[in-house]
Amino acid sequence: MLKSCLINVSQSVASSSRSSLHTSAVRNARLSSKQARHEKVSKVQARINHKLAFDAQREYAVLGHRPGQDHKWQSSALAKAVITQDALYSDSVPEIIHSPEGDIELPPHLSFGINERSKELLFKVLPPLSAQKGVTKFSENVVSEMQEAMENEKAKANMFAKVIDLRNANAKGLAFENRRRCISLFSPPGNPFDTGRPEVQAALLTIQIRGLWKHLLTFRKDIDNRRGLRQLVHKRAKILKYLRKLDRDRYEAILPQLGLDAASIEGELVV
Repeated sequence: MLKSCLINVSQSVASSSRSSLHTSAVRNARLSSKQARHEKVSKVQARINHKLAFDAQREYAVLGHRPGQDHKWQSSALAKAVITQDALYSDSVPEIIHSPEGDIELPPHLSFGINERSKELLFKVLPPLSAQKGVTKFSENVVSEMQEAMENEKAKANMFAKVIDLRNANAKGLAFENRRRCISLFSPPGNPFDTGRPEVQAALLTIQIRGLWKHLLTFRKDIDNRRGLRQLVHKRAKILKYLRKLDRDRYEAILPQLGLDAASIEGELVV
């Protein structure tokens, strides 16, 4: 009897000692550690959200439209006039010119300096004149000689078309062609090479800004070009603000042609 009582007392003491380990202090310590981990995760997420918002604001100031609104740039007049590397090599359908000498295949994009008038003179007017110049005497073989001369001129025209293909140009040649297109697109009809016009300067700066932005997406540690990008963005905003003071209608007309929002020009610019 005494032995059973001692066993019951020892079991009750052991159970009370085990229950005393789970005090409110231990439970509060566990709750505080969970809360600390939760707060740490929330702070990390807050920093990530702040960085994403800052990057979105920076992209808005550079590109001129909100993320996900690329259609504004793609539908702009400047985007349709500028030739990119991808578009240069994706457009592979040649232009066919029908002439008495035969069909002449022209590349989709000709090299810089060749306009529609020059193309007509080079591939429609010059080949028959050169073929006629080769035949100076009338004889019984004049027809065959004329046909042979026309075949030679056709071959020369096709070879010359390959030489003046814009795909043969380097990056500087492509940039020169894009600048020439911007100047002719945004210049007034009376002066097709008005480089001092605010619309022309804003268009040229927009091309440079987009090129630098694409470069910095690949080389994020290029600090010098990042500083240059910041200067170009503020310079474009300064020119467009001057245009707004000069002529409000011209300012409102040029923004959609450049694919820009008014809010990306006015106010504080974070780049």
